[in-house]
Amino acid sequence: MARVFVYGTLKKGQPNYQHMLNGTHGTAKFQGRGRTVEKYPLVITGKYNIPFLLNIPGTGHHVTGEIYSVDDQMLQFLDEFEGCPDMYQRTPVRLEVVEWEDKSSAPEERPAVNSIIECFVYSTTTYQPAWINLPYYDNYDSLGNHGLHYVLRESRD
Repeated sequence: MARVFVYGTLKKGQPNYQHMLNGTHGTAKFQGRGRTVEKYPLVITGKYNIPFLLNIPGTGHHVTGEIYSVDDQMLQFLDEFEGCPDMYQRTPVRLEVVEWEDKSSAPEERPAVNSIIECFVYSTTTYQPAWINLPYYDNYDSLGNHGLHYVLRESRD
């Protein structure tokens, strides 16, 4: 099992969350919430209003999101879904645990709130230079007050 940090459309209540629940893709178990130790620019861009975490540590905000434990099958699905390695790259990131809900593991294996853990994140090192000048967010919501509503893949032309 691997830990994955999701900050965009795969979070609970977001447009692609159903993929995290789809057992045909493998297993994804919600563990808790976290925030990046380093600051990163989280931007929303493109004609489909896709959230991108730019892999520029030290710039932007401490980004909040959800931590999942995923099996190899789900990790492979997420790689394909995220267009890895072309659109996004799966890289390790250090997270501060904000809340831990997974009580199924032994107590000594549960990270404490405010402790630091490492998870994979889908970020990008390949982006248009203008993206650096877009607004940075610390938390993504597809229906947020930014007015940039995400366009589902099945709705794209």
